Amino acid sequence: MCFQLFDVVAPSICETDNYLERLVGLPKLRSLMTRLSAITLVSLAWCVLAVIASGKTPAQSGASKPEAPMPTRGQGLAGNWAGSLTAGDNVLHFVLHIGTAEYGVAVATIDSLDQGVYGIEAGSLKESGSTFQFEIPSVSASFEGTVAANRESIDGVWSQGGAHLPIVFHRQPRVALSKSPAGAVSTAEGTWQGAIEANGMRYRLQLHISHDAQGHLVATMDSIDQGINGFHASQATESDSQIHLELPTVRSTYDGTINSVRNSITGTWRQNGDPTQLTFHRSDQILELRRPQNPKKPYPYEEEGLTFENAKAGTTLSATLTVPRGAGPFPAAILLAGSGPLDRDETDGGHRPFLVLADHLTRKGIAVLRYDKRGIGKSTGNYDDATTADFASDAEAALAFLKTRKGIDPRKIGIVGHSEGGIIASMISSRSNSVNWIAVLAGPATKGEETLLIQSDLITRAAGMTNEQVAKSLDFDRQSYNLVRHEKDRTELEKSLGALVRVSGIGPAMPPAFMQRQIHWTSSPWFRYFLDYDPVPALQRTKVPVLAMSGEKDLQVPPKENLPLIRKALEDGGNKDFKVVELPGLNHEFQHCYAGLPAESRAIEETFAPDAMNTLSDWILQHTAP
Repeated sequence: MCFQLFDVVAPSICETDNYLERLVGLPKLRSLMTRLSAITLVSLAWCVLAVIASGKTPAQSGASKPEAPMPTRGQGLAGNWAGSLTAGDNVLHFVLHIGTAEYGVAVATIDSLDQGVYGIEAGSLKESGSTFQFEIPSVSASFEGTVAANRESIDGVWSQGGAHLPIVFHRQPRVALSKSPAGAVSTAEGTWQGAIEANGMRYRLQLHISHDAQGHLVATMDSIDQGINGFHASQATESDSQIHLELPTVRSTYDGTINSVRNSITGTWRQNGDPTQLTFHRSDQILELRRPQNPKKPYPYEEEGLTFENAKAGTTLSATLTVPRGAGPFPAAILLAGSGPLDRDETDGGHRPFLVLADHLTRKGIAVLRYDKRGIGKSTGNYDDATTADFASDAEAALAFLKTRKGIDPRKIGIVGHSEGGIIASMISSRSNSVNWIAVLAGPATKGEETLLIQSDLITRAAGMTNEQVAKSLDFDRQSYNLVRHEKDRTELEKSLGALVRVSGIGPAMPPAFMQRQIHWTSSPWFRYFLDYDPVPALQRTKVPVLAMSGEKDLQVPPKENLPLIRKALEDGGNKDFKVVELPGLNHEFQHCYAGLPAESRAIEETFAPDAMNTLSDWILQHTAP
């Protein structure tokens, strides 16, 4: 992903000083947070791999989720594979982990070591003869290669953003987990995996211990779910199986005991003096994400993969339709994702909220249609040139298609829009007689610029920035927005934005490719459209039943600023059937959270709070009852 307006992180450009953020969900524990250095909002998934796209937006790739899992057979491909990808002046080192899940099918994740991002989910793993392929829907990337006869290498091509780059993955030798690396001076040397858990949060840590030329132990640690790579231990010692680490950057220490077979360390992590139990296990592979709400097949309802056309735009949208079992006809919901290049499951940070929500609604007796955005996953079209209005056109095509489906009650079709999807829901309902109800989940009612400034203000303050830093950040934002409004030529606008970045002094703190990506996004048609879009008139013209639902701790579309505006707009328009709900303790993604910071989401095991889903399904059933 390149940019998630409402669904990922939302810091704006500011002073790039280092500072400490609370380790979310663990009161009084603290951890380094990445520097807040992005024009408006930055998407985690793009930061993973998009450098190879040479500044282009993600192009169409393969399926948004696995379709034909690869069986594990014979020697198979299970294990760890390392490869290096050269893209211009950049060399990215990847580690591909292939394992076996339930029913004996293969699963995989990939780590981008240079970017400090781990555990990116791969899908659609297929092995046919000597050909092996997989896809990474979250960044619209794919790989296809030939497995060597000895099954020790895979020579292939990585495709992303219109680029096709050669890469060879080599099988990594298996290392006995009870042993230290060759040449080690201490039994503690090696790579270790652990996790701090509390309050529904799970922060995965990766510990690297080695030695220097003088034989002294050195250690670094990665915080996988915060994207922080390589903060150093100022002291690392081992004596009689007792390990001691001091990490002043995060004001932490760790004391542990290595077990007799040398494959685990059990001990105590102290941050600002507060103790937490932490066990590390010797392994090169990071711990898997836990997503307990993801439904498991077989489902108690029908699921169909399909496509529908937006003839007006010349796009084909790839979708999944889930329908309750029984005679029907059933009420139906179309799910519209928030901003950014999202697939049908609204996949982000290892979460698939629309998969979870669709499962919940269908089990309740409500059919659900969800689809990949244009140019994303299996859908055709150009994502880079699309605006919110274009995405609304695709949603109208989905509505027209669903009305023709057997088993769907055309009088009971509604739209559930999350974040930007909520804007689109009111757009359509204000001008179409085909929509029977809408649910606006964390949808903004403020104008685009105000939405961006409010979320930047709230998130940077919640992350611990000073008033001066926040003021400088917002001033930069306003200057960049003024440039967008006054410079119509995209090439000239990007030059002006680049000059503004240099004058601000933040340029040296940011990778050039990353900065150019953000400049390109700020000059995009989508941004120009969103900046001055006002959702209120469409809400005023919406006459169908409306549910507006937000989380109390949403810092991206805060309820205090937006829910009153939605209520007033509906009242001013004469709508007599609406419900406005603020749910306690939930963030923008409708997860129970600690502070509401976007960076928390990945570490939260919950994908979609059951109370939020029940509030939604109860309201829909109430309004679609016979």
